[in-house]
Amino acid sequence: MRKLLSYPLSVVYYICFGTCLVIFHPIQWFNFKVFGYKGLKHTVDTLQFFLMRCLNLLGTRISFYNPYNITTDKPIIIVANHQSMHDISPIMWYMRKHHVKFVSKKELGSGVPSVSFNLRHGGSVLIDRKNPRQALPAMLKFGEYIENTKRAAVIFPEGTRSKDGTPKPFKTKGLEMLMKKIPSALIVPITVNNSWKILRYGKFPLGIGNHMKFTVHKPLEIINFTDKNELIRQVEQTIVAAIDK
Repeated sequence: MRKLLSYPLSVVYYICFGTCLVIFHPIQWFNFKVFGYKGLKHTVDTLQFFLMRCLNLLGTRISFYNPYNITTDKPIIIVANHQSMHDISPIMWYMRKHHVKFVSKKELGSGVPSVSFNLRHGGSVLIDRKNPRQALPAMLKFGEYIENTKRAAVIFPEGTRSKDGTPKPFKTKGLEMLMKKIPSALIVPITVNNSWKILRYGKFPLGIGNHMKFTVHKPLEIINFTDKNELIRQVEQTIVAAIDK
C-alpha cells in the first residue's frame, strides 16, 4: 500500500521540483546580471527552501540539529556522508549564512536548470574525476577562493552516494587538498541519515514518509592538528558513528 501511494505522490513531487528549477533559472540569471553575487545567493537560498517544501509532498520530514554557533569570520570545510541528491538543499539552507559551495562533478555544470547556473557562477567548483590534470588545479583554486572569502566548502569524501545508508570509506585526497589550501578553516562534520530511503525504490517511485536527519558535530580547527591524517580519521569516525544502523 505504501509503495502504491508513492506513485502519484512521486508524480506530484517531480512536477513541483521541476517547476521550481525552471522558474528560478531566469530569476537567478536576472539577479546575477543585475545585482551580482548577492542577488544570485539570495535567489539560490530561496530555491533551496522551496525544494525542501517539495520533499514535504512525499511526507518527508527534515530535522537539522546544529547546537554550535559557528563563526562566519573563518572559512569552513563541511565534511558529510552522502546518501542522495536530497542531502544538498538542507545543507545549503540551514548553513546558508556561511555561503555554501560544493565540489561537484563537471557533468552537473550544464543541462540542469538553476543547478548548473549556480554551480558555474556561484563559487562552486566543477571537476572531471577522470582527468587529474583538470581536477587538481581546479581544487587548488577553489581552496584559495574559500580561504580568501571565508565561505564554506562542502565535500562528500565517499565520492559517490551510499544506496542503502552504509557508509563507504573516505577518499581523502580532495579533503587533504582543501585542508592544505584553507589552513585557517574549521572542519565541520555533518552526519546525514535516512536520505537514501527516498531512493529506496530507485528514482521512481520515490520513498515516502521518511525522516531525514542532519547532525552537525563539533567543529575542529585545522591548526590544532599537527597530524592531518589523524584529523581526517577523527572526522570520519565522528560522522560514521552517528549513522543510523
